[in-house]
Amino acid sequence: MSQAVGMERLTQVLIAPHVSEKSAVLADSVSQHVFKVLPNATKEEIKSAVEQLFQVKVASVRTVNVQGKKKRFGRVMGKRSDWKKAYVRLETGHDIDLTGME
Repeated sequence: MSQAVGMERLTQVLIAPHVSEKSAVLADSVSQHVFKVLPNATKEEIKSAVEQLFQVKVASVRTVNVQGKKKRFGRVMGKRSDWKKAYVRLETGHDIDLTGME
C-alpha cells in the first residue's frame, strides 16, 4: 500500500519546468535542468520523480527556497507566494527534452 502512495506522491512532486534564460544556459552547458517543486519535497523525492518520469539518471539535486516578491496593487501592498526550485544535474549521456512540455 505504501508503494502505491509513494508513486502517487512522486507524480505530484514536480510542478513544472522553470523556463528562463539561466535555465536554458544550464541545460545546454552542464546538463542541468530546473524544476518548480512542492515546498515540502525532499531531494530524494525529486531525484526519484525525475528518474521515473523522464527515464534518466540523476547525478545530483540542489534545492532553493525562493521568497515571493513584495508587490504593490494600487494602495495595497501584497506579496507573491514563496516557492521551491530544484536544480537537477543529469549524468553524462542523459538528457531531457522539455520543448514539447509547455
